[in-house]
Amino acid sequence: MPRVLVVDDEPSILSVLNTLLKAHNHDVTPARSGEAALTLLQQNSFDLMISDIRMGGMNGMQLLAQARKLYPNMAVIMLTAYGTVETAVDAMKEGAFDYVTKPFKVDELLITVQRALQYHHLLSENVALKEELAGRYRFEHIVAESPGMRKVCEMIERVAPTDTTVLVLGESGTGKELVAKAIHAYSARKMKNFLPINCAALPEPLLESEMFGHVKGAFTGATANKEGLFEAAAGGTIFLDEIGSMPMSIQANLLRVLQDKEIRRVGSNENVPINVRVLAATNDRLERLIEQGKLREDLYYRFSVISIEIPPLRERTEDILPLIQHVLRRELGDKQPLPQLDPEAQLIMEQYNWPGNVRELENTIRHALAFAKEGRITQNVLPAKIVEAVANLGTHAERRAASMDEFRGKSLKAFLRKKEKEYLSLVISAKGGDKEKAAKALKISLATLYRKIPEETE
Repeated sequence: MPRVLVVDDEPSILSVLNTLLKAHNHDVTPARSGEAALTLLQQNSFDLMISDIRMGGMNGMQLLAQARKLYPNMAVIMLTAYGTVETAVDAMKEGAFDYVTKPFKVDELLITVQRALQYHHLLSENVALKEELAGRYRFEHIVAESPGMRKVCEMIERVAPTDTTVLVLGESGTGKELVAKAIHAYSARKMKNFLPINCAALPEPLLESEMFGHVKGAFTGATANKEGLFEAAAGGTIFLDEIGSMPMSIQANLLRVLQDKEIRRVGSNENVPINVRVLAATNDRLERLIEQGKLREDLYYRFSVISIEIPPLRERTEDILPLIQHVLRRELGDKQPLPQLDPEAQLIMEQYNWPGNVRELENTIRHALAFAKEGRITQNVLPAKIVEAVANLGTHAERRAASMDEFRGKSLKAFLRKKEKEYLSLVISAKGGDKEKAAKALKISLATLYRKIPEETE
């Protein structure tokens, strides 16, 4: 039975709320002041607090601030007779789940209470999950040792319990769909469908039909009515991958879905209400697509309310070794022992730039397993292009280090003088040895050039 703390200095409101909530199987504790409520909070925990904003002594906003310190995950609904936007924004900024204006409608209040309790329950589940994963963040197949990926996981925890549209950003192969699946898995929709669709993989007519469905006779080959993914995902989540590739005509239909929560099948004149959460992903910079006229600006603002950006693998080297172990375990199963990773092979994979990100790392592990011998992964079983890329990187670094050895212990002036001479020689050579032309190209006088010129060009 949910425990609810109700706070109001009006006895009549307090009595109505007490009776109403008890009738709907809630364990209600009333308090006639902010001070009394704070004392109760210090002695007991509650799933939900409903508090008036305007009270004598400690007001509702002050109580909210103290309650958040004691119980960060407790849901809070604020009551106000002064239902201004400013009041609502202040309450939400302080951590309130929602607010209800007085005099309130009973149905409206009960729905808000139910939603707030669901939010508290999901948040509590996420906290328990976080404690379970204390040593390592892992949502489904997301491994996060690096600060960048820990931030991604924290964002998943925050947005999963809500119903907000989320845009996942990241290079190809970073795991955008995995993030979307994690958001769905830790949301209230987790028992319903998660349906992904790649907007870049289908031509325009087929994409529209796949998303919104069609009626019989809508086009050649439409021999029967068909529901689209938005209908098939009823109560669940639809994931639109590569939304930057979506044709403009379909973008207009999608905007109506996000605004009005309804779709229209291809060839139909009837709107069908839908209950779906929309997640989207792209590896494009959407601002650039707007400038190019390939993306509607109003649709962009609908998607960009909350964005989660996944850093590329080259920026989170702390994740490489844990990812290798994770992929090995996934490929070999729980019973088979993992092969030993030689230090040289590990170093190569940690130094490689991974332009294909996690997807490329997964393919590299599969390649290594196919050629590994005697339970060992050595550099010889890694793809040749990776070994060569790291070797070339080392050669470049060695050349750079060697070029700096001659200046070790010398002044900045000596270094700059040396580089200046090299550049002057290069320009004179480019002008066929004509120093006058070289001086004009350098925008200096001929006398200055002769003064700076190295002896070997004389």
